[in-house]
Amino acid sequence: MSGVSNIEKVLTKLLLNNKPVPIFAIGKNQETIHLNEAIPLAGILDDSSIADATWKSIRVLKPDSIPIDSVVVNCSTSIAPVSAEKRILSLNPHVPIIRYSELSDARPLIFPRPSFVQEMQTEWKNNQLEWEGIRKILSDQESKKVFDDIVKYRLSGDYSIMADYSVKLNEQYFDAVCKLEVGEVFVDCGGFDGDTTEQFCERCPEYGQVWLFEPSPLNMAKAKERLESRRNVNFIQEGLSDQGGHLQFNPDSGSASSVSDSGDVRIPVTTIDARVPNPVSLIKMDLEGWELNALAGSEKCIRNSHPKLAIAVYHKASDFWKIPSLILKMRNDYSLYLRHYTEGWSETIMYFIPQKK
Repeated sequence: MSGVSNIEKVLTKLLLNNKPVPIFAIGKNQETIHLNEAIPLAGILDDSSIADATWKSIRVLKPDSIPIDSVVVNCSTSIAPVSAEKRILSLNPHVPIIRYSELSDARPLIFPRPSFVQEMQTEWKNNQLEWEGIRKILSDQESKKVFDDIVKYRLSGDYSIMADYSVKLNEQYFDAVCKLEVGEVFVDCGGFDGDTTEQFCERCPEYGQVWLFEPSPLNMAKAKERLESRRNVNFIQEGLSDQGGHLQFNPDSGSASSVSDSGDVRIPVTTIDARVPNPVSLIKMDLEGWELNALAGSEKCIRNSHPKLAIAVYHKASDFWKIPSLILKMRNDYSLYLRHYTEGWSETIMYFIPQKK
């Protein structure tokens, strides 16, 4: 459903109609909470729901059980909003689905824009020249298309822009532009439970060595178990930053665990320059927004080893230009590529590939 006139009709029906219309949401996020505050929800649709499940006191149910006169609002934004809509329509082809972005366009005071949209609108207003400068130096047309689509989506929240993308999390960090070679020395920054290192070992069986950094004891234990049969893996139970010391850490968010002022655990941190003694050929870095700090602690390694880099740039909008600006100050002989691995705002990776002399 699109067009302001259609949305106005739906809003009038939902907000003013004396006969309640069952409203269901897709997604469990702040947008769902805003929606429920404005129009109490009949439930959240989730294929994996179990009997009597709730989220924030809202009932969670399977999508094949909703009434025929329902309206569905898709609040999903980060991973698979396009597929979520298709799934609901496959089960309920006559149920209207509204994008949350349409509601926020029509009534922004009632339905605030998602935080990633607000952040991007401010970022684009203040730093548009920096963004345009990075686009100019991207090395292929695919990168420029990804850039354009991500900018449009982050500015609007309209997931229809992402219809050409799919969820390819296993491909993340290993695009074809980042060719793996015999003897690779891999540094996994944000190793989580070893999933990325496992992917690396399978894709590059004749690797030389791996350095896996992960501060969470629970995640590290899982990584060691997962990689038990792999050779030459150095497990470093420390975080990475621009200098050694200790930082607050939130350990209970799975793969999204991160350095945070509100974290309830204090962890030791180090730098790649201090901890990795030998030359490296590939660095993957996905640190939930702490990438700039960790890169600052990798300057000697980047200058001397000139490794390939696969760096997450999606956690903060400004990272799209601040991260390449920092790296190109260390070495300006990199070619830049941008790839995206979901239908939403998350999992955008920028590759820095050494230019051949």
